[in-house]
Amino acid sequence: MTTVIPFGPQHPVLPEPVSLKLEIDDNVVVGVLPSLGYVHRGLETFINTKDFNQTTYVCERICGICSALHGITYTRTVEKLFDTEIPERAQYIRVIVGELNRLHSHLLWLGLFADGFGFESLFYECWKYREEVLDVAERICGNRVIHSISKVGGVTRDLTKEHIDMLLKMCDSLETEIKNIEKVFVNNYTVKQRLVGLATLSKQVAYEVGTAGPTLRGSGNAIDVRETPDWDIYKDLGFKTAVEKDGDCYARTKVRITELLNSLTIIRNAISKMPEGEIEVRVKGFPTGEAIMRTEQPRGEVIYYVKGNGTKKLERLKVRTPTFANIPSLLLMLPGVKLADVPIVVLTIDPCVSCTER
Repeated sequence: MTTVIPFGPQHPVLPEPVSLKLEIDDNVVVGVLPSLGYVHRGLETFINTKDFNQTTYVCERICGICSALHGITYTRTVEKLFDTEIPERAQYIRVIVGELNRLHSHLLWLGLFADGFGFESLFYECWKYREEVLDVAERICGNRVIHSISKVGGVTRDLTKEHIDMLLKMCDSLETEIKNIEKVFVNNYTVKQRLVGLATLSKQVAYEVGTAGPTLRGSGNAIDVRETPDWDIYKDLGFKTAVEKDGDCYARTKVRITELLNSLTIIRNAISKMPEGEIEVRVKGFPTGEAIMRTEQPRGEVIYYVKGNGTKKLERLKVRTPTFANIPSLLLMLPGVKLADVPIVVLTIDPCVSCTER
């Protein structure tokens, strides 16, 4: 005989309002049904009240943790409508801020993940390192979380020598700190006992159900938007796709730790290659036509679609977020998992419900 119990939307381990109905048989999950819409805000319709420039700030508030990359993706999509090429320096600044966004998101996740299996001191350690990233982001952008660095036509702020010195200093200290916590996440006996072999997702299934980000790459699929023509600037920055083959919770954890170190390399290379020059171009007129743009957020590929009708307000904005893509894989991973391990498995897709329920 099975029992159906609710999991979320409030849960002591998960900060996200994930709502699942779990069918349990002898303390093991045998079925799962998600319930979406708990924090739905209607932002895709709200843009009908804003002009295309103001919509940038709406998109940045789809999610706080992914804020910078939401804003960057939206502005790049609108620039595609205008057939506008922004200055090269602005492109590099977007890359640097986008990787800062990835650093603080992954460090936040690592802390929450450590808390999920009871390592409280490791939780505080990860978040202490995240503060270093947020301090630099605040100096560069003026805000710690909602960065508002990207605008249609370029960026709102330039990088000074002081900013560059802070970035390089942060990269040096953070590299050492990440390698220290990596020893626990990768080598600790207790962590490996909890994660190795848990909620395995095969390479083929992960690809077929449309999984995105570290969840996809943790199953052996070397797919990252930063390696596509949509982000061709990355090809000169020493970027390498982080891939693990085992497809379990342990593999997904190692992918994110590798991506942290990769982001530091990208920031250093972007600083060394960034040219002098303007940081924006003037965009005239109103958007007309349709455009699609993809970006690799910390959780995976986000897709923006915009439709302009020649007025200052967009006719349509549609966002496909990575968590929305990862939920089907979660439904495949949970059956067969013990109830006590459900929070761990849910955390490994790094759910962002505010992104999903726009």
